Parts: sequence; structure tokens; C-alpha cells
Amino acid sequence: MNPEVVKIIAVAATIILGTMMPAVAIGKIGTKAAEAIGRNPEAASKLQTAMILAIAFAEALAIYALVVALILKFT
Repeated sequence: MNPEVVKIIAVAATIILGTMMPAVAIGKIGTKAAEAIGRNPEAASKLQTAMILAIAFAEALAIYALVVALILKFT
């Protein structure tokens, strides 16, 4: 295979996995937080803070994947 083709496939795989996995994680975080708030509404403020932090960390992984994909693309 041509090295340029392998490079494009690596970039595509990085983008696909780098967006799909954090999206699944954010979905699970939201689901579990909604379930927990449903069971204990008084703890909603504490859960919301922890949920927002966890979502931010998961989204940071997607940004790291974007950076890796751009580095692969332009080197």
C-alpha cells in the first residue's frame, strides 16, 4: 500500500474512534446521572457538578484525538 493511503486511513480511524468513544462516554454519564437524580432529587446539585466535570474530561479526549489526527495529517 502507498504510505499516503495508510496515513489517510490512520487519520480517519483516529477521528472516528476519537469522536465515537467520548460520545458513548458522555451518553453513559448523562444516563447514570439522570438515574441517580431520579432516585435522589436532593443530591441533584452535587451530581450535576460531578457530571459536568466528567463530561468536560470526556470531551477533552475528543480534542486530543483531533490534535493527533491533525498532526498525522500534516506531517
